[in-house]
Order: sequence, then C-alpha cells, then structure tokens
Amino acid sequence: MKNTLIIGASGQIGKKLTQLMVNNQQNVVALVRDKSKLSDIKGEYLAIVEGDLKEDFSHGFNQSASKQWDTVVFVAGSGGSTGPDQTLLIDLWAACRAVDYAKVNNVKHFVMVSSIGADKPEKGPEQMQPYLVAKHMADEHLINSGLLYSIIRPGSLTDSDPSSKFTSERPAQKDQATITRGDVAKALLFCVNHPPTDNTIVELFNGDKPIKEVL
Repeated sequence: MKNTLIIGASGQIGKKLTQLMVNNQQNVVALVRDKSKLSDIKGEYLAIVEGDLKEDFSHGFNQSASKQWDTVVFVAGSGGSTGPDQTLLIDLWAACRAVDYAKVNNVKHFVMVSSIGADKPEKGPEQMQPYLVAKHMADEHLINSGLLYSIIRPGSLTDSDPSSKFTSERPAQKDQATITRGDVAKALLFCVNHPPTDNTIVELFNGDKPIKEVL
C-alpha cells in the first residue's frame, strides 16, 4: 500500500483530501499545526502529526512505517486573510523546505498545489502579486529539485458542490475560471494514485471531462 504525506492537511483542500484518502483506506500521514483540527476524521490508516511550517517540520518525514514515501502533497497556504509576511513564510519558504526534505528522503513523487497565474505573476492583479510570486518561486524550486513532480495550478476556488468534471483549458471568461475545493481534492487523490511518468504542470478548472482525461 502506498504511503502519502499531506502537508497542510487541516486546510480547506487538505482536509478534504485527507478524508478522501481515509475513505479509500489509504496510508496517509497528515501534518498539521493543531491535531484538533482533524479530530473529526478517523481511520486506522491515518496518522496525524503536529508541526509548525514556520519552524523545522522535517520530523513529519520520519513517520512512514516503511521509511519510504510514495507521494508528498504540499497543500498548505497562509490563507487569504494574512499579509505578505505569512505568504512569504508559508507559500514560499515552507514549500521550498518541504521540497528539500522530500529530496533528502528520496520521495518518489511530489505534488505541489500552486495557483493559476503563478507562471506570470507580474500579469496578475496587483494585490495578488506577492502571493503569485511566492507560488512561482516555490514551483521553480521544485522544478529544479530533480524530484518527479506534479504542479497543480487551480483556478479561483469556490465552495460549491463538486462536479467531478474538469478541464485544463483556461476559460476565456475570468468568472468561469473557477474550480471547487472539493474537485481540487479529488484531482489530488487521482494524482496520488496515478503518478506521472514525466514532470507535469497543469492548470485546473471545472469543465466537462473526467479527471483521468485531464491529468
């Protein structure tokens, strides 16, 4: 059975992914700052480990029973209500350190949740540029790491009910360039279970295709 480490497992997408993996009876270690945030998720294949992403969280990589990680998913984020300082510390620095820890631990596949617009931060809205720069630099660090990677760049996130329908083609209308958090979690689960043979960067939106035709 595969071993997966989810970094940021108590976030809005991370928690949904953790629940999906527990439902599928898959081995998962959830790295969170506060265990109580996952107190409603139970499963014999789930281990919850506390760690602060602003400090050393390398101990999270020591929790695999087989001492081997098939996949690490970085889905942590500073959140929309924080300032550029937290964006720098979490979305950039913690993401880069997660990549470094993964490399030291010979992780087979690293999945990074990035953002639409991370390819060209300067073209994003001014108030979003610090966040997009952080995502861009974290992505570049992963790209240059030598790890097998999947970089997922979702569109604007919504809390609508998941549709399980996707597209990687950016909609022409900005208000349609969206995806539900539940669908991002489903895409991440597919990514974990079907690792690519080549490095992958894909933008992801709600569309009209099953995920297996998009990733």
